[in-house]
Amino acid sequence: MIRRTESLEILERCYARDVLAGRTFLEALAVFEALWHQARLLNPDFPGDWREDVAADLEVARALNGLPADA
Repeated sequence: MIRRTESLEILERCYARDVLAGRTFLEALAVFEALWHQARLLNPDFPGDWREDVAADLEVARALNGLPADA
């Protein structure tokens, strides 16, 4: 696991400023598409049903807000 250090924070800020900020929308979109494609290669079921991803969050939100389970 990578621990957050001041050196890592500085490196990430410099990278974001020098590399990411200079990209055009189309370049950023190409990176996103490549990452999406790679995710599909690693897991053919990606992205799957988004409702499964948020089901636990919704249950917690209902409990915290005092709502019934079917709300």
